[in-house]
Amino acid sequence: MIIPADDATPIDTIAHALTVALGARDHYTRIHCDRVVNLSAELGQHIGLNSEELERLSLGARFHDLGKIGIPDIVLRKPEPFEAHEWECMKQHVLIGEQIVLAINGGRASRIARTVRHHHEHFDGSGYPDGLTGSQIPLDARIISVVDSYDAMIARRPYQNARDHQAVMDILISESGTKHDPDLVHAFGAVIEKSASRASED
Repeated sequence: MIIPADDATPIDTIAHALTVALGARDHYTRIHCDRVVNLSAELGQHIGLNSEELERLSLGARFHDLGKIGIPDIVLRKPEPFEAHEWECMKQHVLIGEQIVLAINGGRASRIARTVRHHHEHFDGSGYPDGLTGSQIPLDARIISVVDSYDAMIARRPYQNARDHQAVMDILISESGTKHDPDLVHAFGAVIEKSASRASED
């Protein structure tokens, strides 16, 4: 259903409904998105985003993995690393998520949809789906990229042991300027030290 911009249904209500749907599809992804929302907001505040920008960033973070609703179980729930064709399937989640957000058709949806589409772009152009580089990548997507990577690496998965905080930070710093915006990695380093979301050390 297309929801017109002047509809009485607030976008926050829609966001909650879609989050519940995602949680029913994949509980891990729902919990991961919750953590990414919180950390993204902390980083956004640290770099001086205003309240409207923070709200938009939080919605982008809430929706960033929404497209996984459309990924087949055989891929989404696979307990081992992906084969090449499975990885290509998983990459489609950014496009599926973009289309879901565009269908909401609220006043902010197009910018949020861009964030969802581009949160796996890399600073050096090696990411997907469009190979954007540097500031071509929306700021919200660059923020979520850093936070998403941190949270994914500190979480234990069937095919991956959880890494400790310093190990993850070492990886993020090594990816600064290639995968991630170096200024945001630097800012994140300051934010995460004071955050409740900081992983423990071994």
